[in-house]
Amino acid sequence: MSVAGWLLGGLLLLVVAGVTAVWALLRSRNMHIWIFDYLRRRSPEKVAGPVHVMFCFVDHFEPMWKGADLATQRARVDRWCHDYRALAARHSDADGRPPQHTFFYPEEEYAEEHLDKLAALCAGGYGEIEVHLHHDNDTEANFRQSITRFCRILHERHGALSRAAGDDRLRFGFIHGNWCLDNSRADGRWCGIDNELVLLRELGCYADFTLPSAPSETQTSTINSIYYATDDPHAPKSHDRGVPVRVGGEASGDLMIVQGPLGLNWRERRRGVLPRIENADVRAGCPPTPARVDAWVRTAVHVQGRPDWIFVKIHTHGTQEGDMDTLLGSATDAMHAHLERNYNDGERHVLHYVTAREVYNIIKAAEAGEQGNPDAYRDYVLPRPRSSWQPQDVVLREAS
Repeated sequence: MSVAGWLLGGLLLLVVAGVTAVWALLRSRNMHIWIFDYLRRRSPEKVAGPVHVMFCFVDHFEPMWKGADLATQRARVDRWCHDYRALAARHSDADGRPPQHTFFYPEEEYAEEHLDKLAALCAGGYGEIEVHLHHDNDTEANFRQSITRFCRILHERHGALSRAAGDDRLRFGFIHGNWCLDNSRADGRWCGIDNELVLLRELGCYADFTLPSAPSETQTSTINSIYYATDDPHAPKSHDRGVPVRVGGEASGDLMIVQGPLGLNWRERRRGVLPRIENADVRAGCPPTPARVDAWVRTAVHVQGRPDWIFVKIHTHGTQEGDMDTLLGSATDAMHAHLERNYNDGERHVLHYVTAREVYNIIKAAEAGEQGNPDAYRDYVLPRPRSSWQPQDVVLREAS
């Protein structure tokens, strides 16, 4: 073989080795599931006039995390109810609303006293309560019973959840424990139900807020989207793809999926070399830095046809002691200050702090072709729960 042949063969071996190494790296973080959708995505559309930024913080709120005793549970909830009031009261959006926190409370961790405290926090104007669930090897009958019972308790005892006009069902937003919506782990753990999307729709779920779940294998190949998923009752992870919600469209399938930002963070690299996965998770190890906030906004998750209304949904596990100083302290305080300083000038951006329910309502308003200020559509389909804030609360809080 000629020298040129040897060189070409060596080059091909290097290329193959490089591709193999990159693919192995992608698979080690389950990035192979979603990276192609990420690479295909176009830059956000440019719009005339201000971009309205709907900022939504959802919380897998688990007071009993790691089997904590009652004293520890109480300390976790009490710190949130005290410190979050103080933090949120220092900030407001374009509508005079303080930051809104949506507490997705686990059905299997129900404790009346914890929910009473959270309901009082929400009544003060600081958020709302929705449904979270951890389950394993479940059955359809047990799932129906558990969700129905929990929704009734949340509504009747704690003033959470509401009903749409002409619909007797209590409506709820949902986050699946362990990220395993619709049985989406390959080994079938932490769910067990292949028709979960259908069941959620029938039970009154208005939208799922679980994603993104990267680097978990439960992450969908569809990213940075708001879409309707149709269940295949004989197969798991039916929400992997769906029909985008768009202006002039209508509901389809079984369940709306509302995703938060997912991508690569090149500014805060691992070991200074590899980009981090930006999965909109906020905790001590990944605080909400200005660079991350800017990346979330640039992702511009929106209803197709309404690029001037974008949704930034971030998430956390709020009751873990190692993260509380980040979530209730200076890092989150600085995050809100950055949002209000850089995304609320009234000319380029207008900031709206919203709950998960309000996100859904504003999405439905966009789908229906509504325009103008999305603040007008916070209660477009689903009214405020009893425990939620009322418009006069802002006036009373400012007066005090």
